[in-house]
Amino acid sequence: MMEEVHEEAPGLSVHGHSVKVTEVLKEGDGLTFLIVSQKLSGTGEYHVYRTYEDFEWLQQHLFTQEGVPGIQGVIFPPLPAKAQVNASAKVVKQLGFLALEELQPYCAALETFLHQVAAHSILSKNKDLESFLTSCEPPGQQRVRKTIFNRLSQAVEEMRKESHKDVDEFFQTKRDVNLALTSGTKNAVEKFLDVVLTEQKIAVACGHFAASMHLCVESEDDPDKAAFSKICVKLSDVFESMKKNMTNVAKNDINTLGLGLDLESRYQEAEKEMLFRRTCKLLELETARKNAEKAKPVKKATLEEVKKAAETEFDHICDVAKQEIEHFQGDRVQILQKALVDWCEKQLHTARESADQYNQHLQAFREL
Repeated sequence: MMEEVHEEAPGLSVHGHSVKVTEVLKEGDGLTFLIVSQKLSGTGEYHVYRTYEDFEWLQQHLFTQEGVPGIQGVIFPPLPAKAQVNASAKVVKQLGFLALEELQPYCAALETFLHQVAAHSILSKNKDLESFLTSCEPPGQQRVRKTIFNRLSQAVEEMRKESHKDVDEFFQTKRDVNLALTSGTKNAVEKFLDVVLTEQKIAVACGHFAASMHLCVESEDDPDKAAFSKICVKLSDVFESMKKNMTNVAKNDINTLGLGLDLESRYQEAEKEMLFRRTCKLLELETARKNAEKAKPVKKATLEEVKKAAETEFDHICDVAKQEIEHFQGDRVQILQKALVDWCEKQLHTARESADQYNQHLQAFREL
């Protein structure tokens, strides 16, 4: 949804915007995804198979890069939750739109994740991204550790840090706005998902009604019964068209505005996590300053060095965070704008097709 800017990463041997998740394979209870990307040389493509655990491995290596100033100020592209074969109701609810349409929206979300990483000025330089996209060998399978980047706002201590007053008005405002937008966007996703699920139920009901109309068809020679049978057949055709129309309407909702809202919601959470990481570093800095002020002469020099290191790290994080927020705000407008435009265009096209079909049905009834 956010692939408008196609900047090739210095270390990548593929076109970042060409990456496609073209197929999902079901193997037992697990899923494997086929990733295809075009070589920069133009001589062919890379085809690699990756599991969700491989995606987690890549995300973990992006999180834990060392020697990258301000890395904790990055708004990391959000990886969707894990999809499963025969997923439980809880998992389906967690995935929302991504669990529908035979997981095609889920593949699109993974594809967008890779596009975002490949287009990012910092993350795209990670050598593990190159191997993830090009190597036939699976990535390292070490257990993914739960770090500060995972589900940040659940613990009581983290809740205390989240409410800590910021020393920078810019970031305090962003935290307040993000809190409201995160809740509002999540609510919008849930409400729109309810609309789509209702549309799908209506489509199924129309299909059942269309099939049931054929039960009224009789093959007797009675003219009245023959006329009634013709009406039943025509009505069945009408309801079959209604089923097709409602199915297409729901599919359009999922693949345009549904995916747009889902990505917006997950990115709001990603921004929230970045702001929380910065708040944690702010608390560390404040503690370092207090320790340096209260230090005894024998420890003064050491604690001053700790304070300076904390200040330098915090400044780097703030610089990166401000750039990320500015970039994120621009992208967010593009995401929703494109999603809304695509949604309107596809629904208008579907409405015109349906209107033509209904006109044909009306003409057929007039000719009875």
